[in-house]
Amino acid sequence: MNVIDIINDQDAQEIDTDLVGQWTMQILSLLGRQDVELSVLLIDDARIRELNREYLDRDRPTNVISFPQQEGDGPEGNHLGDVVISVERAAEEAREAGMGTPVRLRQLLVHGICHLCGYDHEGVSGERARNGPARWKRPSRGCCP
Repeated sequence: MNVIDIINDQDAQEIDTDLVGQWTMQILSLLGRQDVELSVLLIDDARIRELNREYLDRDRPTNVISFPQQEGDGPEGNHLGDVVISVERAAEEAREAGMGTPVRLRQLLVHGICHLCGYDHEGVSGERARNGPARWKRPSRGCCP
């Protein structure tokens, strides 16, 4: 059984955390992941900018950051890691794209979970990366089928 922790630590937008949890379970199922744990943290631009600066040396807000627990010589086990999403950034990107914020949040959740499973789009052409995880580089370790 998957264990999902959804933490809504922002007040810019009302979020149905139960729905985010359902999306997370669906994404994990589609990726063939069972018996894993992960956390989803929903925050604002100021907080994600701090995390982006501290961990990735990028002094700007971003839409999603993944903190995998399964790479390198890190801990083994069933904790995939954490997905952190800026709801503020997601809402802005949704407006610009003419879609609802929940649609954009779901896209960012897919993106973040794929990173936790070892998929990578760094070094992949922009168009190829935008076409989704099926076009990303497959994980080198056996995280996902």
